[in-house]
Amino acid sequence: MKIDVAKKIQKLSSSIFQEIVDRKLAAIHNGLDVIDLSVGSPDFQPPEFVVETLSEYAKDPSKYGYTLRGIPEFYEAVSYFYKQRYNVDLDPSKEILQLMGSQDGLAHLAMAIINPGDYVLVPDPGYPIYEASVTIAGGQVYPMRLLEENNFLPKLDEIPLEVLQKTKMMIISYPGNPVTALANREFFEEVVEFAKLHNILVVHDFAYSELIFDHNPQISFLSVPGAKEVGIEFNSLSKTFNMAGCRIAYVSGNEQAVAALASFKSHIDYGIFYPIQAAAVKALTSDFSFFKSQVSEYERRRDALIAGLEKSGWHVAKSPATMFVWAKIPAGFSSRRFAFELIDRAGVAVVPGDAFGKLGEGYVRIALVQPPERLSEAAERIQSYLMEAVITK
Repeated sequence: MKIDVAKKIQKLSSSIFQEIVDRKLAAIHNGLDVIDLSVGSPDFQPPEFVVETLSEYAKDPSKYGYTLRGIPEFYEAVSYFYKQRYNVDLDPSKEILQLMGSQDGLAHLAMAIINPGDYVLVPDPGYPIYEASVTIAGGQVYPMRLLEENNFLPKLDEIPLEVLQKTKMMIISYPGNPVTALANREFFEEVVEFAKLHNILVVHDFAYSELIFDHNPQISFLSVPGAKEVGIEFNSLSKTFNMAGCRIAYVSGNEQAVAALASFKSHIDYGIFYPIQAAAVKALTSDFSFFKSQVSEYERRRDALIAGLEKSGWHVAKSPATMFVWAKIPAGFSSRRFAFELIDRAGVAVVPGDAFGKLGEGYVRIALVQPPERLSEAAERIQSYLMEAVITK
């Protein structure tokens, strides 16, 4: 029997992450010790109170049924968290929706909002689900160029009017993935006015909201006046509380957009395991002292990696946020050649920048998911690889 894959799935590019896994496994099979800095899965443990709460409720046999839309305490906890951390008021009953991870929510949002032929403004470089979700929904992607000379902020006045007339949604992410730039309040204010002018739903991916370094301000898009009129914001417990495998997140903001996504999800899932929700409530209503030490450790890791790369003559910009370094590669390499040879020859796994869009060419994404000493070792291996590459040119 022959199964014909749907045309919309055929349009999707192959997963670079699977290709990296295959190369990593091949390198390990060949005897290499691979330092994996590719996938952004936190290696930190969740706070102890999260583990204890999850364990406590998992022992209760009455908590194994469907939770459907989510427990009321979760929505109250998100509202509390947003007020405490970003001074944003949210109505728990109308402006928040629980998700099985922010990627899940982003993928489903396009199917709930986008019709075939609708345009969506997507950052380039940008996280792959942004473009993939639009493609699956039958929409048209218009890439917004994120260039270093513009501080990786899109120039909204460059987007053609004929595109804007067909645009239904735009996706932004600050701090972002793979580009780790921050946006200031003035940019968000510009986005709000732009969205009002062209009747565009703004989707802000804020998954790295608590991984901001060097005392830079944490700015929720929803904290900007008028933002809830035109936009929604995705956030997650995956990176903030190291609960990536729990798959729990949420979207908040514009009531109509939240309702549309809730309607779609009501047809496809039955809610998240109660103990995970209870643990999330505990996390979102904690005293947040946990964040300070976590951010400090990510800063130590970033600085250790960058200092090591400097010794090899590879000057890399210091990430202001997230768990990644977005590094412009040395001249003479393509992103894929550089990333693949690093695995094969140096035993260091990173992600080539072109996996995130055409403008990612010339960069690699490096995840800070190893201790500082391991990152320093990775830098030493990269130094050896670069010296060898220069000699063999």
